[in-house]
Amino acid sequence: MGEAPAFCYEIPLKEFANGNTLKSKSAETAIVTGNKKYVIEGSDGKSTSLGVRIYDESTAQWVHPVVLGTKPRACKGHLAVLLNEDRILIIKKGASPDDCLWFLELDTQYVRDQKTMHGGNTEVVAWSKGVRGNAEMPIVISGPSGVGKGTLINKLMKEYPSMFGFSVSHTTRAPRVNEEDGVHYHFTEKSVMEKEIKDGKFLEYASVHGNLYGTSIEAVEVVADEGKRCILDIDVQGARSVRGSPVEAIFIFIRPPSMEELERRLRARGTETEAQISKRLRNAEAELEQGISSGLFDHILYNDELEGCYQRLKEVLGLDGNVRAAPNPVSRGFDLPVVHSASELDNQIIIDCGTQELEKASKNRIVLDVSCLKGGAPGRTRGLDLYAVNSFSDELKEVR
Repeated sequence: MGEAPAFCYEIPLKEFANGNTLKSKSAETAIVTGNKKYVIEGSDGKSTSLGVRIYDESTAQWVHPVVLGTKPRACKGHLAVLLNEDRILIIKKGASPDDCLWFLELDTQYVRDQKTMHGGNTEVVAWSKGVRGNAEMPIVISGPSGVGKGTLINKLMKEYPSMFGFSVSHTTRAPRVNEEDGVHYHFTEKSVMEKEIKDGKFLEYASVHGNLYGTSIEAVEVVADEGKRCILDIDVQGARSVRGSPVEAIFIFIRPPSMEELERRLRARGTETEAQISKRLRNAEAELEQGISSGLFDHILYNDELEGCYQRLKEVLGLDGNVRAAPNPVSRGFDLPVVHSASELDNQIIIDCGTQELEKASKNRIVLDVSCLKGGAPGRTRGLDLYAVNSFSDELKEVR
């Protein structure tokens, strides 16, 4: 912390030992950490997104890194500030509220993992969009087929429609009749999904009858952006994958009162053959053993009676049955004035904006609090907060 910020300036023309030349561009910034200089390129009139180059002083070579995550749209100017030596905050000038703050991760756990995946010697960086405020933890609900978890989830969604939402899963199988892309599933090519799995973009995935199915981190983030809490209805193996990811969640396992009762429920459906029922019962025994003995789940609920189990589920989620809980606020962007400069001090970014006129100067300083960051690539970086500050009194006021 405390590193000098990089402003939007013209980088002086400089000749390096190997003859490489860093050409001056008015929309570039350079951040130096260790023996590497990270150059973030703005708009050159051709690119649609911000570019990244790295100059390695130890080898006197330019490197074009593997760039992961959604790239920010190109802009005519930006500021860059180094945070904790592991990421760079990018403040885009004149951008829309939902597009003005981004993080370029240099040495986070995700970047280190991806670097290992690429062989260890490849330079890797990752983009993550900055979002104001926090999101409620997703809810992972698992249990054997026929245990009633779908019914419980439907009751929760019906009673609290503005609080909870489902993520839309990805699959490589072809759409069926009346299935709509982005509604029932995100339909994608197998090669595309395999690459995104390799890039760490999926919380969980599985191969079923030759087709891939999975839940992407972006699908969960989209639900959070709407101010809702994401519910993941997945099997025990999927829950284990989520537990091993950077995403924090509440893990709930629904179990039947007995295997005999589960068999009775499966037969009562009247939708499956004897062979299918036998297979589901074998799978259920394995899931029960894993679900109740592995320490994977935070809560284990017996669905011996639907209404009683539903009340226990609401208690686990902190829902008062007599008071309809309010939805979480929708994730907000940052409506920043024209930015002139930025500096960092003790996990706070001091942003000076707008006019230099004395009578307006006290209204043109904003503090961006980055002390409670959560998440990060390949998802959003949340936990940001924003305050207006009176330049003369140092009085802080939250920006609504």
